[in-house]
Amino acid sequence: MPILSRYISFRLPKKLKNLVVKNREDIFFRLTYFPFKGYNFKQTMNSTNSTLKIIGLLILSFFIFLGVLVLVFFLYLKVSLPSIAKLKNYQPKQTNLIVDYQDRVVGYLGEERRIYVPINKIPPHVIKAFLAAEDANFYKHRGIDFFSLMRAFVKNIISGKIVQGGSTITQQVAKSLLLSPERTLSRKIKEMFLAWQIEKHLTKDEILNIYLNHIYLGEGAYGVEAASLTYFGKHVWELSIPEAAVIAGLPPSPVRYSPLNNLTLALERRNYVLRRMAEVGFITEDQLNLYLKEPLLLNPKNVNIPAYAGYFIDVVKAELESILPKERLEQGGLRIKLTMNVDWQRVGYLNLINKLKQLYPKGNPPEISAVCLDNRDGGVRFLTGGKDYLNSTYNRAVLGKRQPGSAFKPFIWAQALETGVVSRDAVIPDEPITLPGANAGEDWSPGNYDGKYLGPVSLKQALAQSRNTVSVRLALMLGTDRLVDLVRKMEFKFPMPINLSIALGTYELTPLELTTAYTIFPTLGNKLKPRFIEAIYDQIYGGKLIYQSQQESKPVFSPQTMSIMNDFLQEVVRSGTGRCALALGLPVGAKTGTTQEYRDAWFMGFTADYTCGVWVGYDKGTTLGKGETGGKIACPLWVSLMQGIKHEAKPLPVYIPPADVLSNSTSEDTSGAN
Repeated sequence: MPILSRYISFRLPKKLKNLVVKNREDIFFRLTYFPFKGYNFKQTMNSTNSTLKIIGLLILSFFIFLGVLVLVFFLYLKVSLPSIAKLKNYQPKQTNLIVDYQDRVVGYLGEERRIYVPINKIPPHVIKAFLAAEDANFYKHRGIDFFSLMRAFVKNIISGKIVQGGSTITQQVAKSLLLSPERTLSRKIKEMFLAWQIEKHLTKDEILNIYLNHIYLGEGAYGVEAASLTYFGKHVWELSIPEAAVIAGLPPSPVRYSPLNNLTLALERRNYVLRRMAEVGFITEDQLNLYLKEPLLLNPKNVNIPAYAGYFIDVVKAELESILPKERLEQGGLRIKLTMNVDWQRVGYLNLINKLKQLYPKGNPPEISAVCLDNRDGGVRFLTGGKDYLNSTYNRAVLGKRQPGSAFKPFIWAQALETGVVSRDAVIPDEPITLPGANAGEDWSPGNYDGKYLGPVSLKQALAQSRNTVSVRLALMLGTDRLVDLVRKMEFKFPMPINLSIALGTYELTPLELTTAYTIFPTLGNKLKPRFIEAIYDQIYGGKLIYQSQQESKPVFSPQTMSIMNDFLQEVVRSGTGRCALALGLPVGAKTGTTQEYRDAWFMGFTADYTCGVWVGYDKGTTLGKGETGGKIACPLWVSLMQGIKHEAKPLPVYIPPADVLSNSTSEDTSGAN
């Protein structure tokens, strides 16, 4: 009370005379905070209220502004974000599966090696392995799993490195298919927004189907089926639980965790996924302990086009573009069945390379090309356009036009027999000959390879010994018109006019063209059209047939003439320039070829089943070396190639006249005897 008396002992101002003091505290407050003379309490209170109103308005404006920002940002996202429409009808680009004529895998062709497999073909344990590793709450959240984000954050902090991601599978789908891979805050926000939208419009299984088929899993494999084939050589529905865990562990770092790159890291990652499967209840503890002890056994499959098939596949690519639209090929998902025999393609190529090294032990081996056709239907079973596709993709088998030399002579012999210019038993002089040259005032005097002349010689022996003068004489007897007829019916694309040098093989052909021409002999007169593609199906597994190539052949010579020629060409192997082909142990008809200055060496041979041609030479046309003939170089290579496949010993075809022709012939002979 004494203290209070001191405060109220002074005279109050008039303006405070109406001040009502309710209690000690009140008078203390009023006199303490308003002690000065002339103070306007009401005005002060009004001023305070105004300040509060201003602050309230500022706060309200802030929230309105914030709301507008959120609305603008929402509208921006709505407009700028990509549409999720394409996810509703998910049709990813796939690879094209290439198989040989017996449906054995050759490789995959396409920008992305992906093989789409619907989710109902993916076994539950594979799905669970991915869920455990990437998003265990997938079927519970709505696109964003905040609990997983926090858990991943804590685990990464504890580990001192990123060991677990926080993105849901839905977010990964959004990032992979709809957004760029940049790591920015704005991209992350977009990813979360898109994940929310995706969850609204797609079912969980639809999202999972997209994820498991689209995700990159290392070694060029996209999706679980391609990865299963890449690492284990089996389909996804054939994977065991530990194998599934290996693949499910790849998404965070496909290169780092690839078992083909680092088996130890891949094993650690597999075991992590297995433990996660146990943590979330997908497998039991007993199963976990069992699986952790299993070794990581791989069976990697080379799903890329192998180098030994590179030249063949280049031809196939060009042919595919003429069969199907470019867009359809790029979309992929096709099964393309070739005429190739993939085992022969592999073994035959290795045989050729090994034999080439034997022939040239000091290095600098020449180039080679080889083609083999099936005599039944013209299917190309083997083709190589060089010795090393990775070093040179120039396809000499298809593009490399070279003079065939003496390998062209059988067509001269056949035309002479077919047109009746000579008979089977004809004898032609093997003697020097001089003719007017191509240039006025110059003579042309073709000689034999060995510089020797045999004198009168049978057609059979003249071909077996490859006598040049006999070939020129036959061409001279045929004349220009019959030579032009030969060129046209054989469909040789030679420049006109044709001159007598054609008898010595001076007009250029590719190995494919010459080998195809030789099919007239084992088919008794029909020139086969080479085929590289057998069929195309619209799906990798199963599917409908959308293209089927047709066997085509053109009758060129009579079977009687070809039967004679088969006998002649077998003599080339029995006693002539192609004797090295006896090593094959089969009936073979063949002809060697060597060009001027030993620039090219050829061996063209056929059995009852196959017609194969081999060319050897340098791209720049430099000499192979003196004495390096078709019989010495190309023939051993041909034999090594033919040894790359099993053969059935069959005689070469012989013309047998129909029964009625034989009957008429017998009757005529009988009546003549009478």
